[in-house]
Amino acid sequence: MSEHGVVNTALESPGGLCTPISRSLMASTVEPSRKSPRGRIILPLHKSADALLQRMLNAVQPGSYIRPHRHTVDRAESIVVLAGAVLFLRFNNDGSVAETYELRSGTEVFGIDFEGGIWHSFLALEPDTVIFEVKPGPYHAAADKEFADWAPEEGTPEAEEYLAALCR
Repeated sequence: MSEHGVVNTALESPGGLCTPISRSLMASTVEPSRKSPRGRIILPLHKSADALLQRMLNAVQPGSYIRPHRHTVDRAESIVVLAGAVLFLRFNNDGSVAETYELRSGTEVFGIDFEGGIWHSFLALEPDTVIFEVKPGPYHAAADKEFADWAPEEGTPEAEEYLAALCR
């Protein structure tokens, strides 16, 4: 828990060598996201933080604030919307919005692939949105991402104001 009461939560990775990505698996991820103080939860599909390829379902509710961040230039990422919709935002170095993409399950544009080093975030546009994320591992919390200093820390009153501004 951070100084602002933010809880980092993730579900247990499913066991076994193969994990079918099913509607029931998504539903079992969505339910905890509804109850999470953050309005989202991750279901890691990889079996350990040391896995060289990190795969996860991320269930996100509208109003969840994902602080703009970037990964190192050697850590590209892909996001595919399995259910619902998100607004993906790419930022310039000064915090201004460079590009936005509406990614919606079952439509022409349902995912995005982007290089490392890019400031980004996304907003859930519909309840019970589920995305499939893939990025290189291994995962080390301290080195996974760099948060933008021009964006407020999660769990602060400033973050609520900033999120409202992004939604507009």
